[in-house]
Amino acid sequence: MAGVDNIFQIAGRSLGAQQVRLNTIASNLANAGAKVGSKAEAYQPLKPVFEAVMSDRVGNTGLAGVEVAAVVALQRDPKRIHEPDHPLADEEGFVYESAVNVQEELVEMMEASRQYQNNLKVVSTIRTLMLRTVDMGK
Repeated sequence: MAGVDNIFQIAGRSLGAQQVRLNTIASNLANAGAKVGSKAEAYQPLKPVFEAVMSDRVGNTGLAGVEVAAVVALQRDPKRIHEPDHPLADEEGFVYESAVNVQEELVEMMEASRQYQNNLKVVSTIRTLMLRTVDMGK
């Protein structure tokens, strides 16, 4: 059953990676439109960085998986908006809005959600096949 264990391990790693991806998207969407009084304080969108897990780390099987190497802040310039009446406006009357692209984040969310669902389907299918194999022996 070592092969099945590897499939579960690969699918599990991918599920974890997509969960991190969904969490960073949620954080980005929660901070979209957030206004602050200085450029340095502006929220920077987050993105996970994935790396391949080669077969030597999951056993010498020739299989590979994925994991999150890091979550990095994208160094995007915040939007500078002239709102002199805003309580957070600087001395020139500007506020700074996070550089989160909501449409981009929604597309990322749909893609990550589908990949998560696909990995759940893999786990479910392998489980069903294992149960059918056991039933064949009866």
